[in-house]
Amino acid sequence: MLSPVTLCLYLLYISEYFSQSAQKLSFYGWYGNAKLFRFQVPEDTILLRWLLQASKGKGPECTSTEITIHFSYGAPPVINPLGTQFPSNATVRPSYNLTMTLSVTLQNSTFVNITTPAAGDWFIAAHLPQAAGKIEVKGFSTPCAYIFQPDMFVLRFVDVPVLQPDTPLQQTIASPARPLHVKIFIPEYTATMQFTLRSCVVNSTKACAIRVVLGSIMLPQSFQKTLSCKGTEDCSLVLHSPPWEKWLQIMAENLGTPNASVSFEMIASFTACKPGSTNSFLNFYSSLNQNQSTPALGGGRNASTLGMLGNTTLPAVGAANNVSNPGTFCLQSQPVIREDLDIASVRFRVINGPSIPVHSEFLTLLLLNLNTGMDSGGTLVVNLLLNETSLSIGNASVFACVSAASPVLTLNTTRNCSTAFFQGYPLKVNASSTEATLIIPYPETDNWFLSLQLICPWGQGECNKAKAKVTISIYLTPCFDDCGTYGQCGLLRRHGYLYAGCSCKAGWGGWSCTDNTKAQSVGSQNLATLLLTLSNLMFLPAIAIALYHCYLVEASVYTYTMFFSTFYHACDQPGVAVMCIMDYDTLQYCDFLGSVVAIWVTILCMARVKKILKYVLFVLGTLLIAMSLQLDRRGIWNMMGPCLFALIIMIMAWVYHGVKRRHCYPTSWKRWVFYLIPGITLAFVAISVYAFMETNDNYYYTHSIWHILVASSVAFLLPPHDKHKKPWAWSQKLICRYQICKNDREELYVVT
Repeated sequence: MLSPVTLCLYLLYISEYFSQSAQKLSFYGWYGNAKLFRFQVPEDTILLRWLLQASKGKGPECTSTEITIHFSYGAPPVINPLGTQFPSNATVRPSYNLTMTLSVTLQNSTFVNITTPAAGDWFIAAHLPQAAGKIEVKGFSTPCAYIFQPDMFVLRFVDVPVLQPDTPLQQTIASPARPLHVKIFIPEYTATMQFTLRSCVVNSTKACAIRVVLGSIMLPQSFQKTLSCKGTEDCSLVLHSPPWEKWLQIMAENLGTPNASVSFEMIASFTACKPGSTNSFLNFYSSLNQNQSTPALGGGRNASTLGMLGNTTLPAVGAANNVSNPGTFCLQSQPVIREDLDIASVRFRVINGPSIPVHSEFLTLLLLNLNTGMDSGGTLVVNLLLNETSLSIGNASVFACVSAASPVLTLNTTRNCSTAFFQGYPLKVNASSTEATLIIPYPETDNWFLSLQLICPWGQGECNKAKAKVTISIYLTPCFDDCGTYGQCGLLRRHGYLYAGCSCKAGWGGWSCTDNTKAQSVGSQNLATLLLTLSNLMFLPAIAIALYHCYLVEASVYTYTMFFSTFYHACDQPGVAVMCIMDYDTLQYCDFLGSVVAIWVTILCMARVKKILKYVLFVLGTLLIAMSLQLDRRGIWNMMGPCLFALIIMIMAWVYHGVKRRHCYPTSWKRWVFYLIPGITLAFVAISVYAFMETNDNYYYTHSIWHILVASSVAFLLPPHDKHKKPWAWSQKLICRYQICKNDREELYVVT
């Protein structure tokens, strides 16, 4: 039977388990190769434990490798395994990561523990090392399967004691092994929070040692505040700009003698940053009513108001921000409208904007609502443009900070973009630099704030109530600048969660495809396009030979293949040397279809079967090839299957001819030496180049060689015309007019 103390422990804590399906990992080439996992951590969680499991296949192709795992709170981790560059105005914090090795053992597992984690979305991204760049033919080789699965265990507290503002809370730590957990709610517009621990007693004495940790852990960076209290004196800590409208976790642990009971009091007080009570409220609604009558908001777009910072009942901040006039304030809000455009695509519009006044006496604040849970998969872009004519003092500057959870309220004193638990992103514009841009990939899910204030270099007294006008442009986009000229923005999905990433081309790299370290020059791109397109002209000799021998169907197939292969590769180029005469997918399908059908008709033509049977096989095989390509366009058996079946037919026909003629077929040694052996050799070399030598770097050259070799082999392998037909006999039939054309009887004869 459980004792009352043990039963109480069971009632205080609840453990929960969350799991997601295992994913097959990929070698890293761009963000889409990383497998993303999203977990929801409940409120009042005091312990988070991840079980990370990895395994690999048993085949010889499964070599030793390392799996890199990234962790991030609030948004997918921003990673850079390739060491490429980010856009010039982007701010990136390195992700927290670890590696798991799969060597001799087929499985590996590890644990990651986080105490007092922040509640909300947590993300894990896992991937293999950089891709080798070899182009694998699907079905020709079996890639190794590397599997990764994370499981999450949480231990959360039930009925956490709540610390009320300005109300002492008496608490006791019974054992050093059991820390005390308390939480307090931070109201909106809180400027500072002062936490004090007092009246500490240890077993009726006053010599105590307690450590207090405020805040939760958030990866990749954590800004927990620690307060160490020793002796008899009270200890306190002041938090500047704590997170608004959130619960703040407080943990206290006894550092003293084991089995000693520690009693103490906690008390917390707030000061508020009083917002301005001007007519902006009326301006907001009057502007909103005017805009609703225009097509901008009435044309089907989802426009939602973020709301305006109103009055607060908290006590006003101290003398630094107040004067004797009760109407004074420390910030002025600007109402903002959030306009949803598409997935991870939002535009923020300032009412009565886009230019807003920025003052020296008080802060100008904008609220950006990014807490829908689906905004963290995009890129937040903030642009400031200073109107030089509005700047009354030439040497003054407009400082701005972009921060999450709470705004920066001390720009005029610290000029630092730090809040209590977040390091913000600074911006600055002045007469010499009138424009500033900030790019934040994957902003965490939260309310974001933009704080602006006019700062004079020699002190705020010099500004003398000066102001300036700044044009603000804020938007959330899936990919910054749509990944540029040499990139493609891809929308990725994981269990209903959508996020975006850039896939770069033509040697360009980086988060937004702005890194040109390994970029191909325009001349190289033109050369690659010319090689891949003009190499198809090698089908012209094969077409001429087919027409010379009166193979009209075969010549038509070669012409079709040459045409669509040329224009498919002209459209398939990654750089600027691109020309698409029709939809890319259509060109690709026609190119693949023409290539396989060309091989099919060539081998059947070599079989020398009866015409009626040959044409039936032509049509039936083309229909089956078209169906198989629709099912799997890149499968190796879509090409090898028709080739092998046609070879079987050809061998059976040749055996039939040889048995009937009682001689090896074809009988002429010249046919073997000068045509068949060179043609077969070219075909085997072409297949080897296609299957084993193509990589992403040499694709332009090796694939052009494939075109040349395949077209040349066709020219060698086409059999000669019938003996009883003259060369170019098809041209004479075109002018047959009304004469009765002779119906030639097909005979089995010896090829010379």
